[in-house]
Amino acid sequence: MAFQRKYKILGLLLMLICVQLNAQEIYSLKKALQTAKANNTRLKSEKFDINIAESDILTAKLRPNLSFSNESLQLINSSEFTSNTSWYNGENRETFWELSKPIQLAGQRKNKIEIANKNVEFTEKNYAEVERHLFLDVAEKWLQVWAAQKQLDIIDIAKDNVDSLVKTNQRRYESQVITQTELFRTELLAKQYATQFKTAKQEVNSNQRELGYLLGSPKEVEIDTTAHFLFKIPDQVNDLVDKALEKRSDIQSTKSLIEVSKSQIDLEKSLAYPTPEIGVIYNPQGTVPFLGISFSIDLPVFDRNQGEIQKSRHRQEQAEQQLKSLKKELYTEVTVAHENYKVQQQNKEDFKELLEQSQTILNNVKHAYLKGGTSIIDFLEAQRSWLETQQQYYDVLESYRQSYISILYASGLINQLAL
Repeated sequence: MAFQRKYKILGLLLMLICVQLNAQEIYSLKKALQTAKANNTRLKSEKFDINIAESDILTAKLRPNLSFSNESLQLINSSEFTSNTSWYNGENRETFWELSKPIQLAGQRKNKIEIANKNVEFTEKNYAEVERHLFLDVAEKWLQVWAAQKQLDIIDIAKDNVDSLVKTNQRRYESQVITQTELFRTELLAKQYATQFKTAKQEVNSNQRELGYLLGSPKEVEIDTTAHFLFKIPDQVNDLVDKALEKRSDIQSTKSLIEVSKSQIDLEKSLAYPTPEIGVIYNPQGTVPFLGISFSIDLPVFDRNQGEIQKSRHRQEQAEQQLKSLKKELYTEVTVAHENYKVQQQNKEDFKELLEQSQTILNNVKHAYLKGGTSIIDFLEAQRSWLETQQQYYDVLESYRQSYISILYASGLINQLAL
């Protein structure tokens, strides 16, 4: 008996473990964004840009290599050879060895390191902008799953309500309380709701799978339909604009690009200076050794890097103009998103009364119908009206949540939600 009891306990433990392994994780919007940030394949690919930019810092810190050269001159005519020597004798040969190194002037190495560091900062800010666009896709897909699930839920409620009435009417028809037409009308509506339920279920599954792809999961994911959004939206649009100017990644990326452009100008100016090359020479002429130094330098008569300096200045001006344009675009986007959010918030509050009224009407008409106080037509009309009102309410609620996501995206706060 004790042996059997141990096996039962072991079996229960294995069942619990299997249930936990198969249990599907439920995602709030915040958790979905965090998961996408960690697992999305597109982000993983984009992140290599940061590693590539960091490699440029290593390259910038490297100093120029030494240059080693050799020249050997051999007497051709044997008549010119030193007496009693052959052609391979060192007295009939002159050898030239040189070891030299370029010298970087005018802070060229320092400027290369500085621009490499600023390029890393720019790449990181640009990566944050890629994240912002992805988070919008994830949030909108999360909302589509939420909307599809809510539509499925209310159709399921309507379906259960009509299915129970079908059973009641079947008994009432057998008792000859209602006509066959009333029964058929009830059954017809039940079949319509069953078809709608299948379609809505497939819509949920499709959106869940698409959300799973964005989260880096190979299967459908479930969301927390009861989750509330976290950020409190400021009442004044100027407060939101200030937050956007501080947080939005495209603004930060463009500011970083301006700094890169400034450093690029400094680098190009330093590259206008010639790079001298200093070396040591060992030159055996015959058997007589000579030792000396070498020095070479370009003479900047024609090429003083004018074109690259001018190009860098234009890039700085372009980045500054881009920043001005982005600020205007930001103000417009945030203002429109804020106004839409306020409208949708009011619509959501206004619709609650209609929701309660439709539920009350359906309850009263159903009760009256079952008591014989009204016709099947009144009940079916009340049922359809209830379903339409529910669907309209969740359409309004979806628009409200969409406006919330839009304002998070426009203000740049959506990146903060993923932290």
